[in-house]
Amino acid sequence: MTIDHTLVGTGATKVIAVHGWFGGEDGWGLLPELIDTEAYSVAFFDLRGYGRRKDVAGEYTLEEVAADVFALADELGWREFALVGHSMGGAMVLRAFADDPERITGIVGISPVPASGVPLDEDGQALFGGAAAELGNRRAIIDFTTGNRQPASWLDAMVAYSAQHSRPEAVAGYLTAWSGADFVADLPGVHVPVHAIVGEHDPALGEGTMRATWLEQLPGCELTVIPNAGHYAMFEAPVSLIGAIDATLRA
Repeated sequence: MTIDHTLVGTGATKVIAVHGWFGGEDGWGLLPELIDTEAYSVAFFDLRGYGRRKDVAGEYTLEEVAADVFALADELGWREFALVGHSMGGAMVLRAFADDPERITGIVGISPVPASGVPLDEDGQALFGGAAAELGNRRAIIDFTTGNRQPASWLDAMVAYSAQHSRPEAVAGYLTAWSGADFVADLPGVHVPVHAIVGEHDPALGEGTMRATWLEQLPGCELTVIPNAGHYAMFEAPVSLIGAIDATLRA
């Protein structure tokens, strides 16, 4: 199976980017435009059930995404590469790292879900569980995770993008996968740079959560808190975000 993707740059540092729950291959804000194309080669792709792969059948598991990551790397002829994951993509890149650590040269999580998942209480389950079918739930989640600070026009555009670029069953399936993730015991010893980057206004996957998860579970993991950003730093503070990624992955 050929995996549709967009490749930005021709540089020696190879990177595969895994998008978040309401994201997609072309849903990274200004980030792709800020990549140093002489230093990096960055592959962006849609998960199964999203975007150009909307009609690709899937089980919507972390293991399936990790397998697709390695399949894409093989198609590109990349033996070794770094990983960038946003939100649920954070757990997905950690799953790939656990499955074949020798191929991974670095890991960056942007407001990332940890290997221990994100347990939801009754209210959280109702809000997040209803997001597959109810666009209002998606809007409320995006608004909440950016600190109830962003304009209605942007929130509406984010929801419209998510609705157009994802299948409801994929949204539901991936929720089960990332919220219930439980593979801390599978994480290998950290032998590469690992960096968790969060927005100061993210109440869900912010600094406190990272200190209790990524920094505890991945010894040596760095942490950067970006001012004036919430869960979507690629939209809210893209220059600061690309600087933090570059500090970790630049060869």
